[in-house]
Amino acid sequence: MSAPGVLSFTQQGWEQVLAKVRWALVYLDAACAESLHWGCGSTRLLEAVGGPACHLREFEPAAVGGGAEQPKAVFVLSCLLKGRTVETLRDIICRSHFQYCVVVTAVNHAVHLTANHVPAAAAAELEGQPVFEQLEEKLCEWMGNMNYTAEVLHVPLLFAPVAPHLALTPAFASLFPLLPQDVRLLNSARPDKRRLASLNEVDASALPPELLLQIRCLVSGLSSLCEHLGVREECFAVGSLSRIIAADLANYGPAKNRRKTATGRASVVFVDRTLDLTGAVGHHGDNLLEKIISALPQLPGHTNDVMVNMVELTALQNEEKNQSMVAPGCLAQSNDPAARALWEALLSTKHKEAVMEVRRHLVEAASRENLPIKMSMGRVTPGQLMSYIQLFKNNLKALVNHCGLLQLGLATVQTLKHPQTAKWDNFLAFERLLLQSIGESTMSVVLNQLLPMIKPLNQRTDDDYSPAELLILLIYIYSVSGEFTVDKDLGEAEEKVKKALAQVFCEESEFCPLLQKITGCDSSIKLTFPKSKIAADELFASLRDIAGARNLMKQFKSVYVPGNHTHQVSRPHPSDHPLLILFVVGGVTVSEAKMIKDLVPSLKPGTQVIVLSTRLLKPLNIPELLFATDRLHPDLGF
Repeated sequence: MSAPGVLSFTQQGWEQVLAKVRWALVYLDAACAESLHWGCGSTRLLEAVGGPACHLREFEPAAVGGGAEQPKAVFVLSCLLKGRTVETLRDIICRSHFQYCVVVTAVNHAVHLTANHVPAAAAAELEGQPVFEQLEEKLCEWMGNMNYTAEVLHVPLLFAPVAPHLALTPAFASLFPLLPQDVRLLNSARPDKRRLASLNEVDASALPPELLLQIRCLVSGLSSLCEHLGVREECFAVGSLSRIIAADLANYGPAKNRRKTATGRASVVFVDRTLDLTGAVGHHGDNLLEKIISALPQLPGHTNDVMVNMVELTALQNEEKNQSMVAPGCLAQSNDPAARALWEALLSTKHKEAVMEVRRHLVEAASRENLPIKMSMGRVTPGQLMSYIQLFKNNLKALVNHCGLLQLGLATVQTLKHPQTAKWDNFLAFERLLLQSIGESTMSVVLNQLLPMIKPLNQRTDDDYSPAELLILLIYIYSVSGEFTVDKDLGEAEEKVKKALAQVFCEESEFCPLLQKITGCDSSIKLTFPKSKIAADELFASLRDIAGARNLMKQFKSVYVPGNHTHQVSRPHPSDHPLLILFVVGGVTVSEAKMIKDLVPSLKPGTQVIVLSTRLLKPLNIPELLFATDRLHPDLGF
C-alpha cells in the first residue's frame, strides 16, 4: 500500500462501515454520501450489503422505513447525534421492523460531550462513552425490545478525496471566513465595555456556540487525519477565522496525547479564503475542469460534482423530456483506474492539453475494443470527441468496460458546447481590462466602466451578464483592488451602480435561489424598488468589507503562529517539516490546488503537500457564501 494519505484515511474509515452493512438497509446523509462517492464509490457499498435489492436510502425525515423482511439498519451520519438528527433516527426506526441498528457518526465522542455542555475536567473523569451508550438504549427502546442489538460508533468520515493531493469536507461546505460586518453582529450581543474593535480581536470566546461547535467538529476530524498520518502537527494561520481554527486544533485535548507518541512532523496551515476572492471568482485559470464544474448542473445533494447527460449513449432522443429518464453521469470515478487516471490528468493540465488527453484516452479505449475508429490529428473539436464516444453506443461490453471514461468524455463535450464556456472568455477579457484600469485609474472610474453592462432582462442578450454574474464581477473588482480611498466620486459611482442593480433585480422574471436569499423575496412581483435598494446597499457593505480584508495583514506579510506575540522568539516556520497540509477555509479552485501542488516541491524539494478545503469552488459559489449565508450561525440541527 502507498504511503498514508487522505485517500487511505477515507477508505480505511469506509472499510469499518462496510464491515457492518451485510444484508442491512443503509441510510446515508448527503455529506457521507459525498465522501463515499469520491472515496470508494456506491458500488463498493452495494457489494458489501449483498442481495439483489438496492438497499441505500437518503437519511431524511421522510425516508422509507424497513419492512418485516429488513431487520437490520445502518445509519451513516456526518453530524452530531443531537436534535433533529436524533428525531429523524427515532421516526425512521419507529415505523420500521428493525431488530439490529448501527449508527455511525463522523464526530467523535469528545465533541459530543462538548455539545452536551460537559466541562472538560468532568469529561476527563468519565469512563466509556456515555453519550453513545445512552443513544444505544434509546435505539432499543424505539425498536420495541431492549434485547435487540444497537451499536453507536465514531468513524472519521470527514473527507471527499478528489485526488491524492486534494480533499474536501462536504459537511463544512458552507463554513466561510468572517467579515467586518460579522463583528458588528457579534458586538450587538456584547456589553459596551467588551466591544470588539475589529476582526483581529475576534477569538473563540467571542463566537456564537454553534459556530464554535462546528469548528470543533472539523478539528476532531483533522486530528484523526493527523493520527492516521502518524504526525505531530504544528499549526499556522493566515486570517481571523483560520487563527481560531488553528488555535483550537493546537489546544484540542485528544490531540495533545496523540502528539506525544507521533514520530512524523507536519505543518498545518489554515488560510482564510476572504484574503483573496479574486482567485475564486476570476476566470483566469486555464483549466478545463473549472469550466466543467461551472457549466454543468450540480449533482443533486452534492457540493463538488456535476451531472453529465448520458442520453447520447442510449437509443432515446436527446430531448428535454428524456433527460430525467437516464441516470446522470458524474466526474468521480473511484472504482475505474483508467477513468481515475484521466481525471487526475484533467486536474493537473491546462485546457488544451486536457482536451487532447480526453481524445487520447477515448482513442486508446476504442482501439482496445476493436471499434472502427477514424484517426484525425490537429485541433480537437467537440464533434470529433462525440464521434469517438458514439462508437461505444451499440456495444454493451465496450460501454460497460469504459463507462467511467465515457462520462468524463461527455462532460468535456457538453462543456465545450455550452454557452457558459463562450462567456468564460468574455469574463476573462473584461477582468483583464479591469486589472489594467485598476492599475491606472481610480475605483470610481472602474465602476463607471461597469455601469453600461448592468442591463435589465428585456435588454439583455446571451452575451450580457445576469444579476448573479454582475455580482461576480463586483466581487472581483473589490477583492483585487484591496484598500482604497473613499471620496465623493466613489460614493456617487457606487450609488449609480446600486440603483442600476436594484432596478435589474426588480425586473427579473425568475429569481434564482441566490437572488431570493439576497432580496428576501421569492419573486420579483413582491420586490419593491426601496426593498431592492436596501439589498443593494447591503451588498456594497459586504464588498467594502472584502476590499479591506487584507488590511490586517500589514504586520503579518508571512504566515504566523497563533499564540503569544508579547516577546519575539525563534518561531517555527511552515517549511520546517517534510509534510505541508494547507487548509483553505471557504473553498479552493482546481487551478489553485494544482498551483500549490506544483509550487511547493519546486521551492522546497522533498516536501509533500496535501491541499484540504471546505469545497471545490466555481465563481457562482462566492456570491452565495458572501451574500446569502449566515456565517455566524451554522444550522447544526438543534
